[in-house]
Order: sequence, then structure tokens, then C-alpha cells
Amino acid sequence: MRNWYFADKAEEIPTPALLVYPQRIEENIGKMIKIAGSPQKLRPHVKTHKMSEVVKLQIARNITRFKCSTIAEADMTAAAGGSDILLALQPVGIQIDRYFELLKKYPGTRFSAIVDTPSITNGIARRAETALVTADVWLDINNGMDRTGIVPDKKALQLYLDISHNKHLNMRGLHVYDGHIHDRELIDRHVKCEGDFEAVRSLVSEIMKAGIERPVIVAGGTPTFPIHAARENTETSPGTCLLWDSGYEEHFPDLNFLQAAVLLMRIVSKPDRDLICLDIGHKAIAAEMPHPRIRFFTLDVKRFVNHSEEHLVVESNDAMKYQVGDLVYGVPWHICPTVPRYPFAYVVRDNKIAGKWNIDARDRIV
Repeated sequence: MRNWYFADKAEEIPTPALLVYPQRIEENIGKMIKIAGSPQKLRPHVKTHKMSEVVKLQIARNITRFKCSTIAEADMTAAAGGSDILLALQPVGIQIDRYFELLKKYPGTRFSAIVDTPSITNGIARRAETALVTADVWLDINNGMDRTGIVPDKKALQLYLDISHNKHLNMRGLHVYDGHIHDRELIDRHVKCEGDFEAVRSLVSEIMKAGIERPVIVAGGTPTFPIHAARENTETSPGTCLLWDSGYEEHFPDLNFLQAAVLLMRIVSKPDRDLICLDIGHKAIAAEMPHPRIRFFTLDVKRFVNHSEEHLVVESNDAMKYQVGDLVYGVPWHICPTVPRYPFAYVVRDNKIAGKWNIDARDRIV
């Protein structure tokens, strides 16, 4: 029996190449829905895959809300049929104009954006007034990651109330991303997640005391979405679990998703007895993490020797088993920044190449 990742006639594919496996993606979507409890509890992030075909697979399972990081991702998701799309990066400068162009381009789609700064919030309100629309926004909360958002204190409460009373804005709720929580054990993640969420609960209470209805919350990424899924009035935003990667597989064994994206590469040289050089350089795989940046299925690596723009040199006790030109399969440590290195992915069904899926939102402009 052939391994699940093997592709017939892979020798005809120029390398390095990205392969995706729809049947495994569909299994991951099913696992995601089961953990969340229902499709309505999900607002999956598209930043991992950036493919309209993956959005369509989720829509087929009654997932209609999505989250994205860029205007291009929002554009791609709307074109694929997403009906409720959250831009989870506060639009600033010219991005505000681009955001309102999206609203005009897709009048049947509900767009929203996160905000955390009064000047930006007011700018969006002025632009909405000019466009004769009401702009949907979420207040972005910093509950420990210290990347974006406003600390859930009195200033956050005041900004929430100001937005709620602005006739050109529609407050959707709170956006709380806790990407800083990545403990290996679920119990440790749970304890930290609940602790960091306590200030959010207090803010919700203060909002309701001010006479505003209980806010909807969009919370978490893949590591914490099973925890947030148990909360009422909360949407969860997993993303990496759709394709999975070797880093998440190692760090979060309790989540048990399937690897559904694989890198295909070739041995291009054997510069010494125990050395193998592969055509999987920085331009073909995310290189921001320390090694191992890739886990090979069959190639046993003793040491990562050198990684440059076009080459990866590894030391292997099995080097003599391989010849120059041999194909090698592997899973990246970090799939999210690996996907946009390719214009398209080869689709593999039942060990056969079944077409290509464009990486529609790999660039900043579709």
C-alpha cells in the first residue's frame, strides 16, 4: 500500500512544489466543526491556505463566516462565496480606501474590520459617512499577546461606548486573539487561556452595565479554539488546522489534525559522502524558524548543515541510499508563510495528481 502523500507521476512536476490533499482537508474541516460544536461557532482564518477552493470546501459544510489578515484575502474569500468576512488587521492609511472599495465591489457580503485606535475609528466613520454606509467594526483586545489591540481597561470601555454611539459605525463585538498561548499540554493552555480571558469578562460586564447588549466575541487561533468553543456568544478562529504542519503536530498532539499540505523536492547534489543537497531553499519554505524547518517522511536527517536561497544541505546516515535526482517528500514546520511562496498547489486525490489550485491571495493585491 502506498503512503498517503505519494503522487503518481510526481517525476513530471517541476520542484520545489506544494501538494495539497482535499480529502484530508475535508477531514480536518469535519474535526474542526466537531470541536467547535457547530459551523455557526466557527470563523476560520484563511491566512494559512489563501485558496478560494479551501474556502468553498468550508462553505459546503455550512461555514459562512471567515477571518482574514489582508485586503487580498478578504477579496478572495468574498469571491469564493464567504458571506461574513472579518479583516483582522486594523486598516490604516490607503488600506481604509481599499477596504471601502471592497464594500462597494461585494455589496452582498458583510465585511467588518478590527479597530483599536480612536483616530482610525474616527477615520473609518468619516469614510463611511461619505460612502453613505454604516461600517461594521470589532474592538481589538490585547489580552496578553502585545501585538495589536487595546488593553481591556477603562479606555477600552470608553472606546467601545464611543463606537456604539457613532451612527456611522456598527459595533459587532470584541476580537480577542491569544496567539501567545502555545503550551504543549491542553491543561496548561486551558489555565493560561482562562486567566488571560478574565479581564475580557470584566470588560464585557462593564459594557452590559452601560446599557449595551452583550458583545459577540471572536476569540483564539488553532491552539485555543477548543477552549473558547465552550463559551457562549463566541466565535472561534482556527486556521492552521486546515492544512496542519509539523510544528503544530509536535506542539499540540491533543488536536490530532491531519497533515494536508506537503512539499515535493529533488536531490540536486551529493557534495560529500553523508551530505545531500535539496532544492528547497528559503524561497520555497518558511525560514523564520530554527531547524528543523521541514520534517521528511523517509529521509533520516542527522544534521541540517546549510540553508540558503535555493538549497538545503543535510547530513544523513542514509545518504548512500539516495541518488541525485531522487524525489523527496516532507512537511514544513510552519505552513502559513510557506504556502504563499507558490503560485499554485498541485491537488492530489487517491495518490493521483488531479489538477491545480491557485494560491489566490498570495499577493497583497488580487
